[in-house]
Amino acid sequence: MEAILIANPKGGSGKTTLSTNIAGYLASTGKHVAMLDLDRQKSASLWLAQRDSDLPIIWPMQGQREQADVLVIDSPAGLHGKNLEHAIKLVQKIIVPIAPSLFDIQASYDFLHALSEEKAARKGRVQIGVVGMRMAPRTRAAVTLEQFLAQLDVPVLGYLREAQVYVNAAFEGKSIFDLPPHLAEQDVAQWSDLTQWLEGS
Repeated sequence: MEAILIANPKGGSGKTTLSTNIAGYLASTGKHVAMLDLDRQKSASLWLAQRDSDLPIIWPMQGQREQADVLVIDSPAGLHGKNLEHAIKLVQKIIVPIAPSLFDIQASYDFLHALSEEKAARKGRVQIGVVGMRMAPRTRAAVTLEQFLAQLDVPVLGYLREAQVYVNAAFEGKSIFDLPPHLAEQDVAQWSDLTQWLEGS
């Protein structure tokens, strides 16, 4: 089973929004998806509880690993030290969502630097990518982010705009990939590089 960790030690970076929509995308492709909610607020668990049985199934992971193709892990704020080391050993991919402020970018840069120093990352056993949240490309925040990341050789997998469609979908336990195309076409298009990376191409 492939495991994907969504992580950023800073609160408010968009981890749960990214986690639930990644799980929704993977489930929409026919994969058996499990979700592990490690955040104290349990927002991803609440999202799962709202999810209609007619939608592609995403299993809440409890205890032992479920028989799933992919496990998506929504991590808590403040993930660092031994807990981070342990998490890295369990996953193949790490995605770091970053919010559009200098303080978030700097904190995330420090986190990414720590990640890149981990043995699994140095040996290429774990792939790391970044997603700009509530951030449009070619804005000052996006340019600043790219300048920071150029020092670490970490790819930007996409920029996801701040859009009400994510909020509205979450109320119903949906991802944007569960919505009719006319409601989410623009936002789904912003996922093209990220979904290719998730699929390994």
